[in-house]
Amino acid sequence: MSGAWQRAINRIDPALRKWALVSFLGTLLIGAATLDWITRPPSVPDFADLRDKWQPSEAWLYDRDGHLLDEVRVDFNVRRLAWTRLNATSPALRDAVIAAEDRRFYSHGGVDWLALAGTLKARLTGQRSRGASTLTMQLAAYLSPDIGKPGTRGWLSKLRQMRAAWAIEDDWSKAQVLEGYLNLAPFRGEAQGVGAAALTLFGKAPATLDRRESAVMIALLPDPAASPAKIADRACRLLPTSDCPALRALADSAAAPGRLRALDPGLAPHLAARLLTEPGMEVTTTIDPRIQALANSALRHQLEGLGPRRVRDGAVVVVDNASGEVLAYVGGVGLGSTAAAVDGANALRQAGSTLKPHLYAQLIEKKWLTAASILEDSPVQLDTASGLYVPRNYDNAFMGPVTVRRALANSLNVPAVRALLLDGVQPFRDRLWDLGYEGLEQDGAYYGYSLALGSAEVTLMQQANAYRTLANLGRWSALRLRKDDPAGDTRQLVDPGAAWIVGDMLSDAGARAGTFGVDSALRLPFWAAAKTGTSKAMRDNWCIGYSDRFTVAVWVGNLEGDPMRAISGTSGAAPVWRDVMIALHQDRPGKQPARPANVQGQRVTFAALAEPARAEWFMAGTAQSTMAEAPAFARRPRITNPVSGAVYAFDPDIPANRQSLGVVLSGPTENFRLALDGRAFADAKGTPQLPMIPGSHLLALLDESGRTVDQVRFTVR
Repeated sequence: MSGAWQRAINRIDPALRKWALVSFLGTLLIGAATLDWITRPPSVPDFADLRDKWQPSEAWLYDRDGHLLDEVRVDFNVRRLAWTRLNATSPALRDAVIAAEDRRFYSHGGVDWLALAGTLKARLTGQRSRGASTLTMQLAAYLSPDIGKPGTRGWLSKLRQMRAAWAIEDDWSKAQVLEGYLNLAPFRGEAQGVGAAALTLFGKAPATLDRRESAVMIALLPDPAASPAKIADRACRLLPTSDCPALRALADSAAAPGRLRALDPGLAPHLAARLLTEPGMEVTTTIDPRIQALANSALRHQLEGLGPRRVRDGAVVVVDNASGEVLAYVGGVGLGSTAAAVDGANALRQAGSTLKPHLYAQLIEKKWLTAASILEDSPVQLDTASGLYVPRNYDNAFMGPVTVRRALANSLNVPAVRALLLDGVQPFRDRLWDLGYEGLEQDGAYYGYSLALGSAEVTLMQQANAYRTLANLGRWSALRLRKDDPAGDTRQLVDPGAAWIVGDMLSDAGARAGTFGVDSALRLPFWAAAKTGTSKAMRDNWCIGYSDRFTVAVWVGNLEGDPMRAISGTSGAAPVWRDVMIALHQDRPGKQPARPANVQGQRVTFAALAEPARAEWFMAGTAQSTMAEAPAFARRPRITNPVSGAVYAFDPDIPANRQSLGVVLSGPTENFRLALDGRAFADAKGTPQLPMIPGSHLLALLDESGRTVDQVRFTVR
């Protein structure tokens, strides 16, 4: 048979035999080239380049001393921390990964042929296979996910992975391979790399993992989503049997949720969200960790005491007066908050009475008012484009003629509006803009007279720097949040004498006793100036004040805008301000800034005014020894009763002719007359009586020519 076969071959034409041989060799070459092409590995990155370009998912915020304040996750595709050097991992972790995944790691060149042979034998005999994928082959799949993604794990893909492993071993050292693997390997959930995994699973750095923790962590590698029981079984194979009970407990603990921020102090989450915008950012701030902690604690204590039914949110900012550095930035504490992610320190809120000091400072600077000047605290109504504007005080009561000192200290609204009439809305708006209230983008006409009462929206940071300007006797400069922020230019915005006098009024506990009592939260055992404010409908409560060294600004309210309940000017923000100020001055009490040369003292008496004689401070050239109300002939004729906006009750059980309202006028009103609802009513003499007619009524005071010089609207029910 073999002879016949040989004779048949010999009878083949030699040329044909040569062609067949060439074809066979060509086919082999083409096949080899094709195999080489389809199994060609991806290019191997340079190790140092890979490490340097590593992009963590987090960004980090540090205090002024370089200690971690907070971290923010910026990339939500994967959770990974900064690149972890091999020497920053525990030896137990390195030993565990080699024992579990690649026992001959240091002896092979990327492919473990003995493990491959064992795997092949196991498959042929139907036995369980350990697997032959080396750490280097797994690293190749991490570097080029298309090699090992589901659906591509055939023998061609395995050849690509093997060739990629050889290429890696040619360019990288074994230490670099192990370091790269530990940083790229996926662990539980979305954690990638040993840095994120150690933090997520055990709340520790990789260098501090013990042998049991290392075993549990490495047991996750084959299947990160495995049950705690399976993880414990795998870990038990790496350690003595006596460790198994502890490993099961560790596996259960590692599988528990809510451990992602275990190493994050969480001291300034709102500031971190504000400053950290890109993955890998590291920002060193001006924050003092001690002051940040005490501000956080004071706010938390106050909100806990008030309870979420009264108020849910708050914020605190502490500033160094001299440098402008922000020493504490508490955007909220999250107690019962329904908007905990909102930054209360940077949110626009209605200012309330906190703008009044800047109004009086501007008028004192212009020498149009002094601290002893008399303003009328009585009903007033102002014609505006949208109708009558009728300002009221917080308690709906009026004090009559009061000095500027008493009006500011007691936060009276009507005198502030009268002061704005002197200053002008536009000049006041421009002053506020210069002070840094950059939310006031409209002109003065947009805000109107209500600007004196804080109808504009401002932030706590803006408030802190504006009051810091008063503390620095009118010198303004930008605040600094980052340690590398430049100091910036300083501008003299407010006359030093005017700023000093306003500070003196804001520190006068006796002057504010009528509204706040003699021992309110604003009274400290050392010199400090402070102002509270409450916005319309009780949505915001402020307390901003300063000593010679620090400015502290506090806001409490509900970030969703609903009103607070049973919160007053000194029961909301003021206690937080007090606690922080006292803690800041434990080493040295606050003291009043040195008096500027253009401020002089003068004893003043007040004629026919319920304020005792006292020593008062004046801008040079404005001092007076006696203050008195303007005489009647110098006053504008007006209606003082009934009060505009008042509601009067008509009693049906009393005869109508026994019920009336007395009209009281002030100023020279000879030859004037009254009109009720557009109809002539009576001459402006004596005390005319208005009939109690149910409904809304407009009472007007007319001069000789019939021009309306004053009017009030009231209601009878």
